[in-house]
Amino acid sequence: MSHPGIMLRTNPDFSAYMAQLPGHRLLSRSWSPGEAIVRQGAGIQQVYVIREGITKCYMREDNGKDYIFEFLGPGEITGELEAIRNAPCICTIEAITPVTAWTMPHSDFNALLASDASLNRLVMGELATRLVQTCVRTSYQQVYPLEYGLLRFLMLQEAQQVFFSKQDMAAYLGITVRSFNRTLQQLRAKKVIAVDGLQLDLTRNELDALLRRFGD
Repeated sequence: MSHPGIMLRTNPDFSAYMAQLPGHRLLSRSWSPGEAIVRQGAGIQQVYVIREGITKCYMREDNGKDYIFEFLGPGEITGELEAIRNAPCICTIEAITPVTAWTMPHSDFNALLASDASLNRLVMGELATRLVQTCVRTSYQQVYPLEYGLLRFLMLQEAQQVFFSKQDMAAYLGITVRSFNRTLQQLRAKKVIAVDGLQLDLTRNELDALLRRFGD
């Protein structure tokens, strides 16, 4: 990741690997926005690799609040830890946009993992990337103000042309919706965000200059 900020993870190498596997190993499934691909605490027997679409990965705490770890796009894998550990899902993966994914039974995935060095490298690389990005995100949330994180989120929304709810934004930033709305009002007062909606009200050059000031 070249800069700290909101991350939509994708993995073109994993997409390419799945596309070249023999067809009999794979099935395809689709989900509508709001549908869960896997649910926290449930047992599953499939590994999923996103072919198209965007999902959110979150954990529901004991107090009922959701914490979003990351947003996953094409090429991202889920269910591999459950296959390796033979354990229930540790989090929920939910479709934000229409999603299509390749699916593979745990037995096939584990057999390939034992015999295919390419898949081994891809899975190890994926796990290493998650660890690094978790460390970077933790550091960035400590160093950068909340306004910076919200602006990065709105940039992602604009670039991907996808709508994220206030609840999802707040859950990713680790704050309450009330704190989110307060930060939103501060940015509107500075004429950074449009008065109506969540559209950025700056040119790209003005936005880049503002983000650089946060880092000074």
